[in-house]
Amino acid sequence: MAVTENVVASARATRAETPPADHWQRWVGTPAPVAAPSNVVPLTAAIAVAPMPPPMPPLPALETSQPDDGATPLALDAPYRVLIVEDDRSQALFAQSVLHGAGMEAIVHSDAEGVQQAIAENRPDLILMDLHLPGLDGMRLTALIRQQPGQQLLPIVFLSGDPDPERQFEVLDSGADDFLSKPIRPRHLIAAVSNRIRRARAQAASQPGAHGAPAMNNPETGLPTRHHVMQQLAASLAHRDHGGLFFIEVASALGLRERYGYAAFERLMVQAAQRLADAAQPHLLARLNDNSFLVLARGVDEESLDKMAQHLREQLSARAFVIRDDESVHLRGVVGHAQLSLGFSDAGTALEAVERTTLQARLLSAGVAAHVRREDVAAQEHLALLEGQLELAYQPIVAVAGGDTAQYQVLLRLRQADGSVLTAGQVIPAAEAAGRIADLDQQVLDHALGLLDLYRHATQPLHLFVSQSLRTLARDAFADWLLESLERRQIPGSAVVIDVRLPDALIHTVTLQQFCARMSAVGVRFCLSQFEPGSDANALLTQLPLTYVRMAARFSSAHANQHTRDELRAAIENAHRAGLQIIGQQIEDPQAAAAMWMGGVDFIQGNMVQSAGSELNFDFHNAVL
Repeated sequence: MAVTENVVASARATRAETPPADHWQRWVGTPAPVAAPSNVVPLTAAIAVAPMPPPMPPLPALETSQPDDGATPLALDAPYRVLIVEDDRSQALFAQSVLHGAGMEAIVHSDAEGVQQAIAENRPDLILMDLHLPGLDGMRLTALIRQQPGQQLLPIVFLSGDPDPERQFEVLDSGADDFLSKPIRPRHLIAAVSNRIRRARAQAASQPGAHGAPAMNNPETGLPTRHHVMQQLAASLAHRDHGGLFFIEVASALGLRERYGYAAFERLMVQAAQRLADAAQPHLLARLNDNSFLVLARGVDEESLDKMAQHLREQLSARAFVIRDDESVHLRGVVGHAQLSLGFSDAGTALEAVERTTLQARLLSAGVAAHVRREDVAAQEHLALLEGQLELAYQPIVAVAGGDTAQYQVLLRLRQADGSVLTAGQVIPAAEAAGRIADLDQQVLDHALGLLDLYRHATQPLHLFVSQSLRTLARDAFADWLLESLERRQIPGSAVVIDVRLPDALIHTVTLQQFCARMSAVGVRFCLSQFEPGSDANALLTQLPLTYVRMAARFSSAHANQHTRDELRAAIENAHRAGLQIIGQQIEDPQAAAAMWMGGVDFIQGNMVQSAGSELNFDFHNAVL
């Protein structure tokens, strides 16, 4: 990772490599040139430097605390501060010297372990991150930084010589803002860093509490921020306004991002936001996440909401969006909407309602669905349905090639007072409708941890697959509880496989990535179930740290249809290329097992192997398939 000769040579050859001649005018006052530390080897002998203004008096001391501590935020004209996380001394000194030469403060940190302390002490405007660090690599470190309060928006730019474009995509998906390739020209480095910091400071200045002004608009797009729209939604609900709330989801987002790359996808979503905002005028539109948008329409006739939703959807797909000079793409979307007069208790409840409604819109040819309020009687019925005794069943997941590890799927059952037993398919929707899914998930997982604790000294290692809802995984308290439970019981994380459903993962990808990052650090593994091949689903195979994929139930009848067999084989090959293992489920007869075996599955699960029961008594060692 040494500084290459061609960078220095090109720097000698052209003044285009030097900092902009007026870069010093970025700050108010007349600061003295920043002196490089004694251990820095200056590069000015190799790099032609633009004429600098004469030395000037130093600026007065500036506050360095962030707005979230309640202290005065940095002024927009304060010198930019960069934390360089780089273990290669020559590369660190190169970047530090270039940034110092542009009038920035650059602090070098060589290992991942002390980065959080360095952030707290130096309050950097931006982190310049290396990819390959000893111990914790740059991507995992970035994910950890993003989990810290107040650091979700801290700009992180990677500077690496890794030429693999797939790795660059993974870096951006880990939470980084940009990827710069080595060797890099000094002028390029200065421009990339300063532009990011300038935008971040402008955004911070518009946040609530900054200079007393609330955040009304995103400084990059000019559109209302999510925070502002949610505030307005809360006010509308409090005032019992009439109108509508619209949740718009752009389809195939992961496939688009994988095909065109992060930067092009981001530009595409910015264009989509602007077009939707124009179509929604004069109402407020905010971008919620990568591919979803929220429109708050106050004072409109609630009978016209469906027509308005159709208009938004049609405008999104009316004209192609330009990706590159010679390539364009049409976007499709679905819309869920709800009447404000339905009496939502708060903005979060209203947002959840339209998000759920958008899921229903996916299944409709029109792509639009209206929220229907659940009556109180129905809610009571859901709660009554959950009254009973939790009973769990276990079904073995058997390796086709044989193995000594005991693996079971934990299946939810609920025995009611009349003796009837409800399956997971009946209990989970009722729990979600009654707002009890997180409690139910935690009970099931706690039971599984208890079993793992009980069988810790068994001859065959025990691994349990436990299904969990994304609404549960999104809760920080749940992740904290699971980490604490594993540590307290001294259970290896690899004994737990958290099973997430594909439809959930497609909607809550970012949430799942954040949860996976925390759990993967202690060895917890993940299985993507109900898998159906498709561009978005296939993209998840490389976006999430998965170990297993459980195919959708329809593939259990692949032996009866050549097209399904071909589809199964292609899906398995794709998953194997991503290093994942495949589970064929609901295998009821030898023909289905043979089709799965021919397709290349790694594990089989179903009544042909053994039906679900209350005992962990399957003989994995002598099982022959």
